[in-house]
Amino acid sequence: MQINIQARNFSLTEALRKHAERRLHFALTCCDNHIQRVVMRLSDINGPRGGEDKRCHLQVVLAGLPDVVIEDIETDLYVAIDRASDRAGRTVVRKTRRQQTLLRHGEAPEAPTADEQLPD
Repeated sequence: MQINIQARNFSLTEALRKHAERRLHFALTCCDNHIQRVVMRLSDINGPRGGEDKRCHLQVVLAGLPDVVIEDIETDLYVAIDRASDRAGRTVVRKTRRQQTLLRHGEAPEAPTADEQLPD
């Protein structure tokens, strides 16, 4: 799993980077074979003014499925990372299980293209 962590409007500390990587690995390891890459964008919306403005935007790129995009805004960036990672993990598990169930029952996850359809 390739992880890309980006910080916007502040400098990313090593402690924050390690925390984010640890949380992502913990939340997403069970579906590692379905995940191509994860992009985490951390930002401080209001800058030094404070408030509930620390944003964690996650994009999980899955093989053969639509991307999972999660965003969480909190006063504490560590909490935003924790919540977004947990939600992303639950969503990825749900989507991959749904796809596996469809494939197991012989249902196509998508409609066949015009090339794949048989002529009448």
